[in-house]
Amino acid sequence: MLAEDDAILADALVANLEHAGFEVETAENGAVAEYLLNRQHFDAAILDIGLPLVDGLTVLKRVRISKPAQPILVLTALCDLEHRVEGLNAGADDYLTKPFEFPELEARVRALLRRAQPGSAPLLQAGSLQMDRDARRATIGGEPVDFSPREWSLLELLLGQRDKVVTKEQITQTWGGEAAAKSEPAGSIEVYIHRLRRKLEPSGLSIRTVRGLGYLLEADAKA
Repeated sequence: MLAEDDAILADALVANLEHAGFEVETAENGAVAEYLLNRQHFDAAILDIGLPLVDGLTVLKRVRISKPAQPILVLTALCDLEHRVEGLNAGADDYLTKPFEFPELEARVRALLRRAQPGSAPLLQAGSLQMDRDARRATIGGEPVDFSPREWSLLELLLGQRDKVVTKEQITQTWGGEAAAKSEPAGSIEVYIHRLRRKLEPSGLSIRTVRGLGYLLEADAKA
């Protein structure tokens, strides 16, 4: 995904990236970028900082909550040390300043992909549960298990943050932010947690409620 509000630069980058063999989806502002990143799987994201509606740094921080493993390269005209440090501390995997040469951008994107996917498709595994995020398939003990889109995104978040407390705010961000949360009935998070607990029973995993904080995915002692 390419988030860039300069239409001329965005068109040039899309043409070059597609010529280099990438499939590219674009976002012209931060709100669209955040929406796409939270709802689709992207191998990598190129994120401009000076985006309208929602600035790129805010998008970066929010996406780091909902998708901590998402590879993101920041592309910006802000080139001084303070801004570079701020971008990296906010969660950027790499930082490239404008102006730049396209071969360097391509090389940095490919480096991100190598670090994020060193071999086969990205897998998440714990207990006897295995999730293939590219194929959108999950198995427990080798047997396929069906998860709804809400259940899938919640389980992916819990697995990615295994042994760490996942807050309701993080879950809300994963589901698309406050607007999406308001469209859900009260108590929806608890309903989906209950459904996941039942489906995970054979896996050796459990979801513990940490009162006042959120939820914790952990392996059963005997697993």
